[in-house]
Amino acid sequence: MKSDEIKKIEAYLRRKFNLPAIKLQARPRKDDSAEVYIGDEFIGVVFRDDEDDELSWSFQMAILEMDLEEDAD
Repeated sequence: MKSDEIKKIEAYLRRKFNLPAIKLQARPRKDDSAEVYIGDEFIGVVFRDDEDDELSWSFQMAILEMDLEEDAD
């Protein structure tokens, strides 16, 4: 993904989640996605989809069971 596209999506996610700490970073050797961080913690990936002449992005975040256990304490 290009830097201007990454900045637009980053601004959207910050507004949508009301979370200024969200950052997007280009992925090495990948041009169809960007990594998503909250502060220094990696939380997921945004994928670009431009098939069928319709552009969209998909945010994928995995939640590990051990992450849930940390929050329960």
